[in-house]
Amino acid sequence: MNPERITTTGDDGTRVVGPVNAALTPRWAGLGTFARLPRTDEVEHTDIAVVGVPFDAGVSYRPGARFGANHVRESSRLLRPYNPAQNVSPFAGKQVADAGDIVANPFDIGEAIDAIEAQAKELMGERTQLVAIGGDHTIALPLLRAAHSRHGKVALLHFDAHLDTWDTYFGAEYTHGTPFRRAWEEGLLDTDAACHVGTRGPLYGTEDLDDDARFGFGIVSSADVMRLGVDAVVAHLRERVGDRPLYVSLDIDVLDPAHAPGTGTPEAGGMTSREVLEILRGLRGTNVVGCDVVEVAPAYDHAELTGVAAAHVAYELITLLAMGPGAAPDGPAYGLAGHVYGAAAPEAGQGQR
Repeated sequence: MNPERITTTGDDGTRVVGPVNAALTPRWAGLGTFARLPRTDEVEHTDIAVVGVPFDAGVSYRPGARFGANHVRESSRLLRPYNPAQNVSPFAGKQVADAGDIVANPFDIGEAIDAIEAQAKELMGERTQLVAIGGDHTIALPLLRAAHSRHGKVALLHFDAHLDTWDTYFGAEYTHGTPFRRAWEEGLLDTDAACHVGTRGPLYGTEDLDDDARFGFGIVSSADVMRLGVDAVVAHLRERVGDRPLYVSLDIDVLDPAHAPGTGTPEAGGMTSREVLEILRGLRGTNVVGCDVVEVAPAYDHAELTGVAAAHVAYELITLLAMGPGAAPDGPAYGLAGHVYGAAAPEAGQGQR
């Protein structure tokens, strides 16, 4: 059956096909694409493609992120077409579609990385931006390569409990704990504009931090978010990335296990889902060019807590891509705080609108 979909006229004047109309087809019915959006083969063009990367051969602890993309899709059925936090309908102005899954060899990490890079570049074509859902964090390296092929060196915001700038595991250079060291070595990153967010937990030694600083990364810890507050963190991140092409990579374990139990390497003391979503919203108007959400392992999830959190992260990332760089500051359609995303931080004791 072909359910009725919401259709609009996009920013470029073309017809945009949106999600299935939930007033006519119940949310639990029908094919499980992300947010019940059309598949790429059902639309004439794609501005933003949501693509699964079901690969987890690079994990060092609990496996299972290969099943993450479809879990996030199922957990996204309740997403609606209007994002009141940003006062925008992300599926109306741009054609957003589900591109299915990238196929990668689960028994050969090197071959898988090459395949992910090649298929990502093919999906990107001349105009399409990607929101990738993993999969483990190994996939960030080929996705960064694909972004670099179009934009040159990119700024990076890396939301994660861990640094992921280690050198090797058991002699292996390509794992979920090494992608950003390899990216630095390959010259993919603008090292004046790279920052970890939400970092916490034990390390192997101080050399981990020394190496990370040598690669140019800043660190905003989960404790920093708690002590400084979301607005101060957003201001710091915006200043660091400026108007550079920005890649956002988010490991769901940046969230505290209370908010995201379904992941492979959980660490206590993490951020709340509210904090993460608010920081992402604060990036309104930055030049986001690509992003990923990784390390959702549904076998350890409960009541879709992790899946729902990851789906909302992807939704906010799609919103940032749909608005594009230079989006005018705006704020929630409701609420008492009068906050404005994308505006300069207020003086102490002053509201923002």
